[in-house]
Amino acid sequence: MERIGDDMMFEEILSRLPAKVVCQFKCVCKQWCYELSTPKFVLIHTRRLSNLLQKKLLSLNEHTIVVDDIVSGNLEVDTRKIVTFPYDVQPSRLIIIGSFNGLILLCIRRTNANELVLWNPTIRRFKLISDDYFSRYFGRHDDTGGMYVDEHNDLKVLHINCFAGAVTARVYSRHNDSWRKLSFLKGCLFGSSFYSWSQGIYSGKTIYFTVSNYWIPPGECNIVAFDVISELFSILRFPERIQVNPCQVHFLTISDRLHGIVVRYSDELTAELVKYEDDDWITDEYNSRQ
Repeated sequence: MERIGDDMMFEEILSRLPAKVVCQFKCVCKQWCYELSTPKFVLIHTRRLSNLLQKKLLSLNEHTIVVDDIVSGNLEVDTRKIVTFPYDVQPSRLIIIGSFNGLILLCIRRTNANELVLWNPTIRRFKLISDDYFSRYFGRHDDTGGMYVDEHNDLKVLHINCFAGAVTARVYSRHNDSWRKLSFLKGCLFGSSFYSWSQGIYSGKTIYFTVSNYWIPPGECNIVAFDVISELFSILRFPERIQVNPCQVHFLTISDRLHGIVVRYSDELTAELVKYEDDDWITDEYNSRQ
């Protein structure tokens, strides 16, 4: 044991264990509790867990929060578990804004003020990160966001708010425990109530959003990309071949690559899986027609 060293013990051995077991090992001694709580270990541990075939699906019902196992793409209802939220609030008052490596970003809708919470349902830890800004502006259809870890292993939370026709982008630093405002795209109308924002999907040092307008024919669907290194926003375009309206595009990450499910309504309902690769959208091999 003396020859293994702390780096090998924590980064190569203990980082491969389930989250609940890691929490139990924190009780061994103060040193282990410290080492297993560092941002470096958390990052390594979450990356290893994200590569497993077994995933978790968290669902908010009216009165309960349910966690199901997804094994090799199949929902295992026999292993369903009920989890409790750390605050005394009905799940119907919660809004999931985004998720990243097991962390969930939620908004608590209250009558007097809104609160933004980072929550890890596996280890039952949470942190309130909202400030006075959220007590004034927050909407189910007007707010979105995403999470990422920067080059300094600092967890960042990106929050986007659309209010009175303007888009306000801010980023939270877990290390500094503070918010700061970012510059958004000038001249765009994405803050209008005609546009609907999706949740942010992280892939390849970028957070992607779909910004859609279905109110004014023929409609439009845009992609807003946020580079987590430069902290700059840009607009990507869909190729003309998938610009079929009305349509819906849902982003997801498969094998660390950005994919989109394009749903169209014409004579029949169709769903096409496309992949973003080399600055272009290509049809993936796993396509289905319904």
